[in-house]
Amino acid sequence: MKKVIVINSEVFGRGSEELGKKLMGAFLKKIWASDTKPGQIIFYNSGVKLLGPDSPVLDALNALYDSGVDLLGCGTCISYYELDDKIKVGRVSNMEEIVASFLDSDNVITI
Repeated sequence: MKKVIVINSEVFGRGSEELGKKLMGAFLKKIWASDTKPGQIIFYNSGVKLLGPDSPVLDALNALYDSGVDLLGCGTCISYYELDDKIKVGRVSNMEEIVASFLDSDNVITI
């Protein structure tokens, strides 16, 4: 079963931004520690900031990447946030690949 997780913000949930950053870190670390990992994590909108140099969760993302999870960042979003050539983990993708991933997935979870 192919699972895809979508992260569309640099924070987890709405409300306190500080709390949301802590929750995002905890969420990614729990996925990393889990025996069952998604095939892909797709980042778009401000979620792409988590792939950049100022990301507080690079350790968890690097570990997920090293364990075989495909990390995709929306190229349009990366350019919008001026992160071209600054992505530290994962790879730049496009909407065509992102749509194909959604349609090929058995389960898409949006955070």
